Amino acid sequence: MLARPGVTKAAHYASVDAPRQRKNLSATTDPTVPAGDRYILLFEADKPYAFANPMPSRFHAALPAADRNMLALRISERSNVMTIEHEVFGPDTQTSTDLPFGPAIQLGNFNSGSWRDEDELADWYAQWRLPSLEKLPGCLRVRKLVSISGWAKHAILHEFTSVAARNANYIALEKSNPEMDRWSEEVVNKLVHAPGSPNVAQRIWPPVK
Repeated sequence: MLARPGVTKAAHYASVDAPRQRKNLSATTDPTVPAGDRYILLFEADKPYAFANPMPSRFHAALPAADRNMLALRISERSNVMTIEHEVFGPDTQTSTDLPFGPAIQLGNFNSGSWRDEDELADWYAQWRLPSLEKLPGCLRVRKLVSISGWAKHAILHEFTSVAARNANYIALEKSNPEMDRWSEEVVNKLVHAPGSPNVAQRIWPPVK
């Protein structure tokens, strides 16, 4: 993948058990949506169409037999090609577009319950959730993504210095602001998540030093 024109970064993560900020999130019941969620492979490119020429399915089909056999070992995999809608940087990093993927992530991928909820979702991210993450200890970067291809229309990729930092600081992010906590509850409860979402995961390649 890193040999493809325009593809600049890669990282492989293993999901870990971690406390959730909110319980009882709605998940899709569509049986056609693959349910794999134990590993996450991320790629970054200069432009999203670096992954569209050709699209992943055609790219995989053209790989050597050994590579195709390795890919065939995956169980219930799903993929999205996405582009950045907005990006913020936390207090533990410098504002830069040339950062490696963080040692730990939380990845949520989801659809809104209805197209009528899309304005409120964008409003919530712009006015509250993303600005609050800029001040969160242990947060490196957060990217709100929208989809070009795949089941989920939306994703939110948080990058942290460690899973421990995420657990210590992210869970109680909104508890000091009851008004915003109520707004978050209203917005998040309308979303329909992919299986396993949001996933908390630790980077296994490149190794965390």
